[in-house]
Amino acid sequence: MILGRVIGDITSTINHPFYDAKKILLVERTDPSGAALPDYLIAIDTVGAGPGERVLVLDEGNGARQIVVSDNAPIRSVIVGIIDAVERS
Repeated sequence: MILGRVIGDITSTINHPFYDAKKILLVERTDPSGAALPDYLIAIDTVGAGPGERVLVLDEGNGARQIVVSDNAPIRSVIVGIIDAVERS
């Protein structure tokens, strides 16, 4: 699982049919404190996340396909949660 922040959305006029009617978001990776890391992901949104929200991303193809219930979807990353807080012990 990866912590991140939504920094934009992706729009395409021509794409694989799997992506029709799906929200695709640009997510910058963050550390637990919320500081940006020098990397990003493109992920399908399954929870209604929006710009600026901290999110939990599953970045593993087979797990992502299980979340979207498709055995052959061309997908790697999926947003599976919106983060309210991170508490370190």
